[in-house]
Formats: sequence, structure tokens, C-alpha cells
Amino acid sequence: MTPINGADPHGDRNGDRQRDEKPDTLSPDALVDLAAARREAGVDEVLAKLDAELVGLAPVKTRIAEIAALLLVDRMRARFGLRAPQPNLHMCFTGNPGTGKTTVALRMAELLHRLGYLRKGHLVSVTRDDLVGEYIGHTAPKTKEVIKRAMGGVLFIDEAYYLYKAENERDYGSEAIEILLQVMENNRDDLVVIFAGYADRMNQFFSANPGMQSRVAHHITFPDYTVEELEQIAVLMTEQLGYTLSAGGREALRAYLRRRIEQPWFANARSVRNAVERARLRHARRLVANTDTLVGLQSLTTIEAEDLLASRVFDDDRVAESR
Repeated sequence: MTPINGADPHGDRNGDRQRDEKPDTLSPDALVDLAAARREAGVDEVLAKLDAELVGLAPVKTRIAEIAALLLVDRMRARFGLRAPQPNLHMCFTGNPGTGKTTVALRMAELLHRLGYLRKGHLVSVTRDDLVGEYIGHTAPKTKEVIKRAMGGVLFIDEAYYLYKAENERDYGSEAIEILLQVMENNRDDLVVIFAGYADRMNQFFSANPGMQSRVAHHITFPDYTVEELEQIAVLMTEQLGYTLSAGGREALRAYLRRRIEQPWFANARSVRNAVERARLRHARRLVANTDTLVGLQSLTTIEAEDLLASRVFDDDRVAESR
């Protein structure tokens, strides 16, 4: 069977050639092997990476798998001469910080490349500062340069609502939006744009820019992690760093997470990463301070309860105990 994907493990040149090749149209009574096409495109490999990199997010992973399946079926339909316009693949990812939006965007770029919908499959991640200039005539060159770098891949615009500032009539963000709108419509076969940010602010952004709303086909919501999922994330992070959590350390971690998610500026996996790094600092200080004891590998690699319980997250508990 002729491969249907545009990916090439040896580089983009073959990928470009495969995108341009038009395989012979199949007869109406022909049969195609979707499982083989899925393997050749490497869909399962990309989805497996998502599972390995991100705990939870079942609704997000399901939606990504559905998009992959639809694109794969479209490719197979084309083999029978059922032609359709290039699908609209522009997306909006909404959710709080640290919920995996950038990681999913990266894997989406890879997936679209493997399925032949993008030439390169790279990710260019930007914010307002990368697109909007500070004076007249500055925004268009900045925005066009970013778009040029992103062509053939995915342009990921984080906190995209900052592009539009209704309270400032002289703001240049609207110029960047106009350029993006044109490119999203005219170059949809060579660029996918993903907008990301808080759900309520993205809703306001689209309400103020209806043309943008109509060009975004897929809206995907990223839920906050549960305490159990955050614990899994922390355990994976410590293991990747060559550490383990003692039984007491694991219990202290759960107590830490239950308190931390209720506090301001909680950022899901980002906050967990910061907590793990601070626990490592306390662990190292504890070992170095104890000059009378020799330490072995277990001590050097085990996070104990005290390394977590020293966090300011527990300050209120300590104040209550002292009364």
C-alpha cells in the first residue's frame, strides 16, 4: 500500500515530495487498511508521547486523537477521488497556566507533519511582545517575520487576548490581528495558528474579534489537575531528576498539594515543578548541614517529609499549633 502520510524520518525534503505526489485514484470497490495507514503515519507514536509527557487530560487527549482520526480518514477518502478543501486546523487552547497547552501544541505540530498537513511540523511559540511594535510601522514587520518563521508549522500565541486592548485606541495590536486574519485564511494549507489563554479572557477576545472566531475550528479546554494527578506529576519529576520520595515524603507531598491548590498564583504543573526544586534545595541544605554523619546513595537521592514540610505553605498550620 502506498504511504499516505507526508512525514519523512530522514528530513523534510521527502515530506515535501510526498505532499506533492498524487497517488493513483482507487476504484470504488477497493479496500484500504486504516490500521496500516495509522502505523505509517506514526499517529500512535505521537499519542504515546502525549501520554508519557502529560498526566491526566483525558478530554484533551481524546480530542487530539479524534482530530488525528478525522485527518487520516480524509486522506484515505482522497484516495478514492473524494476531494475536499484543506481542513481548517486553527485552534484555541483554553485553561489555566501549567495545564500542558504548549506541550500539546508541540505534539499537534508533529502529528500534523506526520499526516502530511504541515511541511515541517515545528512550533514557534510567541506572545504579544513578539508581534506588536511600539511605534507606527513597527508591528507589520514584526508580525510578518514571526509568521515567516512559523510557515510550514504551528504558530502558538500564548495569552493571545493581550493582542487586543479595547481601552487603548492607539494600540497597535489590532494591526497584528488583521495580518493574522489574512494569513490564517490565505495560508491555511501551510500554517496552523493556535491561540491560548484563560477561558474567560479568550471568550472576550473572540467576541471583540468575530473574524478570528470564525477562523478557529477547534476549541479545546484544558482542565486543572486534581491533587492525585499533581502527585503523579511530582513523582515523575523527582524520578526524572534521579530522586525518590520516602513514604513520609509522599504523605507530606499530598498535604502540600492539598494546601497549595487553594492558594493564590497556583499554576498546576509549573507550581509542582517549583515545589520539587525547592524540596531539592532543602534536601541538599539538610545533608550538608549535618557534618557529623556520612551519607550514602539512598540519602543523596531520597526526599524526606521535612524537605517538604518546611515550605511556607504550612505556615498557617505552624502558627495555629503555637497558639
